[in-house]
Order: sequence, then structure tokens, then C-alpha cells
Amino acid sequence: MPTDYYTLLGVDRDADKATIKSAYRKQALKYHPDRNPGDSEAEETFKQLNEAYAVLSDDQKRAQYDRYGTTSGPAGGMGADFGGDIFDIFNSVFGGGFAGGGGAASRGQPGEDLETTASITLEEARDGATIQVTLDRMRRCDRCEGLRAEPGSDGRRTCGTCGGAGQVRQQANSIFGAVMTTRPCPECRGAGEVVTTPCSACSGRGRNLTTDTVDVTLPVGIDGGYRIRLNGEGNGGIDGAPDGDLFIQLELEPHEHFVRDGDDLRYLLEIGPAQAALGATVEVPTLDGTTELTVNPGTQPGSVIRLNGKGMPRLRRSGSGDELVTVQVVIPDHLSAKAKEHLLAYAEEAGETVHETHGLMDRLKGVFSKKPSAD
Repeated sequence: MPTDYYTLLGVDRDADKATIKSAYRKQALKYHPDRNPGDSEAEETFKQLNEAYAVLSDDQKRAQYDRYGTTSGPAGGMGADFGGDIFDIFNSVFGGGFAGGGGAASRGQPGEDLETTASITLEEARDGATIQVTLDRMRRCDRCEGLRAEPGSDGRRTCGTCGGAGQVRQQANSIFGAVMTTRPCPECRGAGEVVTTPCSACSGRGRNLTTDTVDVTLPVGIDGGYRIRLNGEGNGGIDGAPDGDLFIQLELEPHEHFVRDGDDLRYLLEIGPAQAALGATVEVPTLDGTTELTVNPGTQPGSVIRLNGKGMPRLRRSGSGDELVTVQVVIPDHLSAKAKEHLLAYAEEAGETVHETHGLMDRLKGVFSKKPSAD
């Protein structure tokens, strides 16, 4: 019975991707063959860890695994019981007429896909900048180029189990009766050959654990929440098989001035009551620097002033969004005596009723306390 992937990585079934990634890196470093030379059990555990991470880091594969306990196909339990993919069973019965079947086994082991996250700034998204992502991955060995055998040596022989075919056939019982299933050879893993003189640089594994920095060019106008795919930048393939892909999940960093709203940018402009009432010309930031903005007399709090074309470039389309400036009128909480006097004069002129201040009451007391003159 295969080890449960969650148990293997030591995480709960509701663990998020960051937790799964952290657990995988910790376990992978512990069981990496370079740290356990000659330990076949550690090597096998390391392979299982890679398989577990490849499944649990992929949303679609993980959902299928959670539901069926396997990623071999929609009828995952059936595939596990019969020792092969559900399509293998149909291909054995009907001669390979279904998808995925029939022909000779593909040689080598393709590299696993990897996924990581990257934080980007609003300016990087606007410009389509090239950012760098650092990650740990299994890359094809430079010495043997992923072929596992020591270069220049006669280090391979035809597999005795499958006779070089890369496949073995087994009889299995199914709901259709006794059928023959075809699966990769367990000794050579579908390669058709066995390495007899392992590469000295990778100990015959065909790849090594590396920490690499990858350049990622962002599409102009990209936003957080998108996922970019880099072909061939995942784990390296073995025995000539293709490398896996790298998926980068983008996260948009908060900006000092703006909040992104689709292709538009929102900015909050704080002005005083006099500026709102009388009008003003103020400077506001844009992604291209500052620009002058006219606030018309009588502008109300919450009003939105639109700066056309000052937003984000539209992703894979022409044109740009706008910058939407929302006006917030800030009422001062501390006024000088002179400012209060002017404000009271305005209130009287406008017919507004306001709370009386100490200064006003003092002046009124002074008026009523004056004695009439002798005249």
C-alpha cells in the first residue's frame, strides 16, 4: 500500500501550499541521496517525497488525490487495484484505441512541475519588468546530461526484466474478466536499460539538487492572482525525458499611494474645507510622477475626479485604465483664535447655527457688562 502523501510530508490534509512546500524542502534535504550515500531506503523515500510534492502542490492533482486517493485517472481506486491507469485496462482489451495507450513506453522519467510565489510591485506590473525568482529544484546533471551513466564508459546494459522494451505485461482480474495490463518496467523504470557504471557527479540519479535564480519577464499590465508558466524550468528529466515546468503565482505588493481596481488606480486626495469650497489647484501622484489637478469650487466630499489614461496598461489589449481621485475633505480639529473668528463670521453670514465658543461668550459678556456713559 503506497504511503499517504500527507503522512509522508508530515502535514495535515488541509495544509496550505506554503506549509506543504516548507515540509517538502525539510524532508527532501533530510533524505537527499547526497546526504545519505549508499542508503537505498533514503533514496526511495526521496523519490516518494518528490512524487508527493508534485501532486500536492498542483491544485488539480491534489483535488483528484483527495477524492480518489490517486492521480492515475478518474477511477483512481480502480487504477490502483488493477496496478495501472484505467486507460491501460481499456487499451489491453480493445487494442489501444483509447487516449494514452497502445504504443511503446516513453523512455526516461519526465521532470516534475514546480510551483512558487513571487511578489511584484505596481510599477513592475505596469512596465512588464523582468524579475528574479530563487528556488530549489532537481536539475539535470551537467556531467552525464541526465543519462545517469559515467560519460565515456560502457555503463549501460539492456534491462533483463523487460528485454529493453521498457514495459512489462501483467495479467489482472477486472470486471471484464482476466485482462493483460502493460506498465513501465519496475527495474529500468521504462528506460529499457540499466546503468552499470553510475555517473560520478550524480551517483547515477541523472540530476542534482540546486538552488537557482530564474528570470521571469512579466506581461505588461499583469495583476496579482495570475499564474505564469515557464516551460522546462521545473525539475530536470532523466534519460532524455523532458524537464518539468515552473509555475509562478504572482502576488501584488501594497502601494504607497494607489489601490488597484482592475485597470484603474484609486487615489485618496485630502483637502481642506476652504479648498473644497473655493476651488484649488493641487499636485497628485501618478505612476509617471506628479501632475496638477484642478479642484473646482464647491467640490463635495466623496467626489471622484478622473485622470484619463493614468491607470494600468490593459493586459493583452491596447490602451490604459484611468486614475480615479476620490476627494476627502479633512476638517481641522485645532483652529487658531483668528481662524475661529473668521469661521464664526462665515457661519453668521451663511446663517449656520454653531456651538458657541468660550471666546464668543467672553466677548458677549463684555458687551453686556459695560456701564452706560454719563452722557
